Order: sequence, then C-alpha cells, then structure tokens
Amino acid sequence: MATFLYRVGRLAFRRRWYVALVWAAVLAAVGLGALKAPGAADEGFSMPGIESQKAFDLMEQRFPGATADGATARVVFVAPNGQKVTAADHKKAVEDTVAGLADGSQVASAVNPFQAKAVSKDGTTAYATVTYKVAADGLTDASKEQLEHALQEARDSGLTVDAGGSAMADGGGAGGTAELIGVAIAAVVLLVTFGSLAAAGLPLLTALIGVGVSMATILALSDALGLSTTTGTLAMMLGLAVGIDYALFVVSRYREERARGRAPQEATALAVGTAGSAVVFAGLTVVIALAGLAVVGIPMLTKMGLAAAGAVVVAVLIALTLVPAFLGFWPNAVLRRKDRKQARPGKEPEDNGGTRWARFVLRRPLPVLILGVVGLGALALPMTSLQLGMPGDEAKPTSTTERRAYDALAEGFGPGFNGPLTVVVDAKGDDAKAAAAAISKDIGATKGVVSVSPARFNEAGDTAVFSVVPSTAPTDEKTKDLVTTIRGERPGIESETGATYEVTGTTALNIDISEKVQSALVPYLIVVVGLAIVLLLVVFRSLLVPLKAALGFLLSVLASLGAVVVVFQEGHGAGLLGVETTGPIMSLMPIFLVGIVFGLAMDYEVFLLSRMREAYVHGETSHQAVTSGFRHSARVVVAAALIMIAVFAGFIGESDSMIKMIGFGLASAVLLDAFVVRMAIVPAVLALLGDKAWWLPKWLDRILPRVDVEGEALTRGADNPQPAPADQEAARV
Repeated sequence: MATFLYRVGRLAFRRRWYVALVWAAVLAAVGLGALKAPGAADEGFSMPGIESQKAFDLMEQRFPGATADGATARVVFVAPNGQKVTAADHKKAVEDTVAGLADGSQVASAVNPFQAKAVSKDGTTAYATVTYKVAADGLTDASKEQLEHALQEARDSGLTVDAGGSAMADGGGAGGTAELIGVAIAAVVLLVTFGSLAAAGLPLLTALIGVGVSMATILALSDALGLSTTTGTLAMMLGLAVGIDYALFVVSRYREERARGRAPQEATALAVGTAGSAVVFAGLTVVIALAGLAVVGIPMLTKMGLAAAGAVVVAVLIALTLVPAFLGFWPNAVLRRKDRKQARPGKEPEDNGGTRWARFVLRRPLPVLILGVVGLGALALPMTSLQLGMPGDEAKPTSTTERRAYDALAEGFGPGFNGPLTVVVDAKGDDAKAAAAAISKDIGATKGVVSVSPARFNEAGDTAVFSVVPSTAPTDEKTKDLVTTIRGERPGIESETGATYEVTGTTALNIDISEKVQSALVPYLIVVVGLAIVLLLVVFRSLLVPLKAALGFLLSVLASLGAVVVVFQEGHGAGLLGVETTGPIMSLMPIFLVGIVFGLAMDYEVFLLSRMREAYVHGETSHQAVTSGFRHSARVVVAAALIMIAVFAGFIGESDSMIKMIGFGLASAVLLDAFVVRMAIVPAVLALLGDKAWWLPKWLDRILPRVDVEGEALTRGADNPQPAPADQEAARV
C-alpha cells in the first residue's frame, strides 16, 4: 500500500499540471451537469415495514389524490382579553380572512372554522385549515406574501393570529452561516498549527474543491437516483470536515520530511506513502460507517449515508492526488519561514507538548485510565433515561408563529389536538359502515381518547378514515402508550366486526420510527464496529488495538448521548444554547451520532496509532513508540479535532432545535473522543499492555494480508537522503 501511494504522490508531484487540469475538468463537468439536471424532488419521508407507513400506503391507494403532499397552513385565531371569536366583529374578521386566503392562485381550499365547527368549547379560539395545490417547496413568494398579508390584516382587527403547518416552512435546514463559521475557525486553527498562510490555506482550498465536486455530483444525479433536497446536507458537513483533516495529515507529514532534509519531490512521495496510507484506511472506516446506515432500513437515511460516503471518497482522492500536486507548485511556501532557506538533514523533531503529555501518561497510566473511564461513564449515565421522538413545532422558539400557533391550539383544544391519530379501517362487504362505526365507538371508549371524528369513506365504500384526538401531547409517553393500547385491542375488535384497521398519522409515525430506530441500533453497531475491527486488525496487525479502539469509541458515543440528554431532554444548560423547550431526543440522533462519530474517531485512531506502529516496527520499545507517535501526531490530531468541533459547533447557532441538537451532539462527541479517549485513554492502555498491545497469533499473522501502512519498505531506502535545495529540485521537475 505504502509503495503504491508513494508512486502516486511522486507522479502527482511531477505531473502536477495534468493533475490540476484533470480535477478542474472534473469540477467543470459535474458543475455543468448540476446546472442542467432537473431539480431534486422532495419525495417525503418513508419507512417501509412499519404500521404507520402501511396505513399511509393504503390511503394513497384507496383515496387517490386525497393524501397528496400539498402544503397546508393552520391559521389560529384567538380573541383578546377572554372575549369570544363568535362575537359579531371578531367572526366577521375571521370570515374575511378565510375568504381572502381562499382567493390565492395556489390555494385548493380554505375551510371556514364556523362551518367546520373548529371553535373551542369556551369560544375563545378558532382555527382555519388552508390547503394548497402544491407541496411546500413549490409555493411561490406571492402565495407566502398573501398568507402573511392575510394574517396581518386579521391581527389589525384586534385578534391574536398565528399559523403553523408545512406552508410556513422556510426551506429550513442550516444555512451557510454555520459552514462559514466552521471554515473561519478552521483557518485560524490551521494558521496557528502550521505558522504559514500557504500551509493553512492549502487544506482549506482542497477541501472546498472536494466539497464542490461532491455536491455538484449529488445535484447532477439527484433526479436520476431519486435523491431529495436534504440528501447533500450530511455530505457537505462531512466532506468539508474530513477534506480539511486529510489534507492536514499529508501536509504535516510533508513538512516533517522536509525538516529531515529530504528534497520536495521525495518528501511529497513519502508523505503520500505514509500519511496517505493512514488517510486511505481512515476514509474506509468512515465509508463503512456511512454505508452501514442502510442497515436501519430508512431509504432517505440510506441515500444520505451513501452520498456522504461518496463525499469522503472524493476527499481521500483529493488528498492523494491534488494535495501533492499543489505541493509541487509551492514546495517551499507551506514551510515555516525559518525552514525555507535550508533544511537540516537528519534533524530529529525536538520535544514538544505531545511528547511531554505522552510521558506524563506513561508515568501514571492507571490513574489516567481510571479517571478517563469514570468521567465518561458518569457523562453516559443520563443516557439510560433517553427518550426518542420527533420534535415538532413545540420545540421551536416562542418567537416563531408556528410555536405560538401550537401553544394556542393546545390551550384552546387540549394538548392532544396538535397530534391527532388517524385510523384507517379496511372494511369490505355490505356492513362496512357498521363495522367502521363499531371500531370508532370502541376506540372512542379507550382511556386517554378525547374525541373521535366522523368516519369518511372512499368512493368504493370499503375503506374509512377517522381521527382520534388523545388527551396528551404528541411527544408525551402516555400518547405512546395509547397508540400501543389501541393497536393491542385490534384482534378482539377485528374478530367482532370482520374488519381490520391500522393507526397512523404524524404522531403514530414518529412513535413507529423511534421504535424501529431503537431496534436497528444494535444490529447497526454490530455491523459497523465488526467491519471496522477487521479493517483495523489488518492495518495494525494486533488483536487488542482494534478492540481497544472500538470500546473507546463506544464510551465516547454513550457519553456524548448522555450530554445531549442532559441539555436537550432534561434542560440543564439549555438556555445557554438558546434551547427554549426540552423534550424527546430526535429519533435519528443516536444513529447519526454512531455513524458519523465512529468514522471520525477512527480517523484519529488510525493516524495516531499508525505513527506508533511505525516507530514500533522500526525498532523502538512500546513506550518509546507511544512517545514517538505523540511527538509526530499529537499536534496534528488536536488541530484536526478542533477543526471538526468548529465545523459541528457552528450549527449550534442555528434557530432550529434539531440542528442545534445535531451540532451539539457531534461537537461534544468529537471533543470527548479526541481529547479523552485518543489522547488519554489510548496511551494509558498501551502503557499498561506494553508489547502485548502489538501481539498477533502466528496463525492469524499468516492469514491476514500485509498492507505496509507504516511505510517500512519506503524508509529502508530513504533513511540516508541526499538533500537538494528546494529551488533546484523544483527546476528539475
């Protein structure tokens, strides 16, 4: 492996113009394809195999067009000072507003609340449902302005008016601010680490090129592969983070080789052969983790994982080809000013913070290990009370109209009104209406049900749909118990009526998603961690190192999940992050955290341990190898981790609570994994194990393929380099 990558780096350095032109052509080609490709369609969220999805599919089949994903807006009117919305002046204002909303060119219907009996019992609150002909992302600015204008006119009449629903979505997700903050902090970290503008700028430039290639490719293929508009979000986040890190690894090794007196071309080739090998295997672990998201069984998540894996592959290819090509263009610019005039051949790196920290841990391995494990264990304890769900408008800031509409409906109609259940009755035969009525009556008598709407039949008369309003909020555990109870009553009701039914709706769907994600988490961990252990076994030729890596990762992930629970579920410190409402943790959060952080944690593990393994293979003792690994890698690993944390922490500043949660979870996981697990627990364990850390049974040693990640074959012929001045070398190539 190292020999092959050495040749790749040497070729990229010598043929730098060709390499640069090839990448420029690739970027131009995929960019042109993205411009000409049809826009990405928003296919919505689906999860095959759960009851809620089956019921949705049945409704699509039996009620053609009725369940189309047209945008909706629920406009809530509240009379001031305890007055009634049914009062003449308020009623006229409400009816005028609804009539104005119905005139929109994209509006399918606007239901008058007084005709639909959508008025609270105390008469203070009413709501009107506006349905559009197009999906939320198809609404024009004119339609949105008309909606906002109608709301403002109603407010001017003295009513309190707010609106929720998909029509109020602003296209959501994280904007460019988070990425810009992350890039800015990354630039500062790189500048401090390298002490050179060129060395700091090169990883940023190549990472941005890689992100451009990946995002343009995703856009170009979005229509052909059925990718949604959200597919590229994860690819952009990870592509930027690993793109900077991988280039950072190669540039750092190049500077190290130049400091030893090697000529630019040889230093570049050795950097790609050694650090590039670590980049390849680190990238493979990330790809395994992301591709493993397919195990969960959510099509959208699978596509997001594969798209992000593609972005990581691009980042690896950029690090192995474009980075050495740029080093060929500017062989001296990435060096510190004092190192540019003349390299000092054979000069070993002096002691630094990394070696001092390593010696500290080596002298006190047991206390460091106990402190690290106990600390992470304490952080992980709150994870035992983890509650999964899909936060909705109730998790938004009170400054948003969606949140105020949610609160007004909960106050006027009860907390369960914001999350009604939908029951789909499949009743064939002449007594279909009687069967639907019997099912409706039985469910209405269930404890925890406030009301049941009249059943609505399809044209064939064999399918009925009615709504069930719970007495508790959508994210309340009692609502989950109610759904379980209603489904548990199904066998008895079906035997009595001869009809079957299923429970769906947004609330039931979120409950089903949470349960499926929880059941998929263990198989996902087994697949991803198992494959990664095999990969690390091949890389490090050790039984204990891969197991230690996996256990350390599990500790950091559980601790970060515990931190998420403390802040976003229990509310401790939530105000500092701008989180106004606490509640269940987003259902997909554990899967996201496990998949992304596992791959990133293995980045640091491979880069740090490969330098230790390299020193051990070249004759150093186990303790000396730990010190050597930290001398060469600690500064770079710290910089890489800080860059990751900066990229992820930038999303904490977003207004959306779910984006805050993802940013906080990923940033805290990287912080704990890099600084507690990799920089403290790993050297402590290696110190306690000694030579046993690198032990491998002879029979397994014969079976495993040999991949020269340490670059042993390269250093045999390069230990006594013949240095050449950088300007002469550049002239020759």
